[in-house]
Amino acid sequence: MRRGSSSRSVSLGDTPSLFDDAVRDDPSLLNDVGEIFPGASPRSAISVSTLTQTAKDIVEGAFLPLWVRGEVSDFKSHRNGHWYFSLRDRSAQLKCVVWSRDQMGIPAPPDDGMQVTALGQLGVYASRGEMQFTIRRMEADGEGLWRKKLEATRLRLEADGLLAPSRKRPLPRHPRRIAFVTSSSGAALRDVIAVLHRRAPGIELVVVHAAVQGESAPNELCAALDRVARWGQAELVIIGRGGGSREDLWAFNDERVARAVAACPVPTISAVGHEVDMSLCDLVADLRAATPSAAAEAAATSHEAIMLSMKSLRRRLVQAANHRLYEPKVRAASAAHSIAAATTQHLQSRSSRLAALSGRLHALSPLATLERGYAIARDVDGRTLASVNDFKAKQKFTLRLRDGEVGAVAGAKRAIADNEQ
Repeated sequence: MRRGSSSRSVSLGDTPSLFDDAVRDDPSLLNDVGEIFPGASPRSAISVSTLTQTAKDIVEGAFLPLWVRGEVSDFKSHRNGHWYFSLRDRSAQLKCVVWSRDQMGIPAPPDDGMQVTALGQLGVYASRGEMQFTIRRMEADGEGLWRKKLEATRLRLEADGLLAPSRKRPLPRHPRRIAFVTSSSGAALRDVIAVLHRRAPGIELVVVHAAVQGESAPNELCAALDRVARWGQAELVIIGRGGGSREDLWAFNDERVARAVAACPVPTISAVGHEVDMSLCDLVADLRAATPSAAAEAAATSHEAIMLSMKSLRRRLVQAANHRLYEPKVRAASAAHSIAAATTQHLQSRSSRLAALSGRLHALSPLATLERGYAIARDVDGRTLASVNDFKAKQKFTLRLRDGEVGAVAGAKRAIADNEQ
């Protein structure tokens, strides 16, 4: 109210008692506005909706958005998607609402008894005449809401089998082309390039840009993974970024991003944050690396390691060949020894038999008979004359002796009786 002016006004939010006080201070005010002033008399009474709407305008105009701390009680999630609950402390409580459109900025619904801090606008629910606090952001003391959302998402992924160790694929030993889904301006990209240049400069690194933090990050990461899948030329995919706050890394806990990583048609390495950080992408990827540099180390085998591996393989190959050839060598040597022994034995047996036959043959030989003083008679044609009856009177023949032949002529014949033989 302004004094010293013929035109005076009183806010519609003033009560009749305040109006009476104003009249006592300035009696001329009653002459200016009279009983027609809204709410000044029964005749000028205002409606309930006018009063509650005026209160709404006054309260919302008097308070800027502010953070409030309290304990959640009587939480209810309405079928239309809105959340209703109260924030209370030891001596007061405040009705609160979170419209469904504002829930994107809140990790998860709060639980009764949870201590939270909430950013909102104090106002009046005009249709009921109740003061309420419209919340746009909320954080639990510690990591309550973030941890609750993370655990709920993890359970859904686990129920679909996306966390099973059996679905993890081995990484290619020597990939020729790697796709890196990350921000093209981040430090993670520089780290990966430095490691690959040092370990395996022949690998081609293809950068697929996507925001790695902020509201647009989940959609951009999913779109980048989809581009890699449709391209079809990468042999390995790294997705990640450097370290940051919980909010900075939260895009890699988004369920859509985790499912996109799990659905990637080629093996994946998740490298989000630092050693102490663990994201849902880490859980569904084929390999989790603590940092982007560690991901590059795992993706590319160094030339030194390849040479050591080749030397080890050569040594193992020689050992395996020697082992495989040892038994055949032993068997061949044993067989050669057996053949030589059998041959020697066979030759000795044949030699003994030959000597025996030779002895027998020599005993039966006519030459051996001649050696004992006997002679062999042959006619002029060389036929042996073995019987007296083979001789004719005065027949010429030859006597074969041990050391030569003697010509002879047959004389008288005389047969020898059996008892004289």
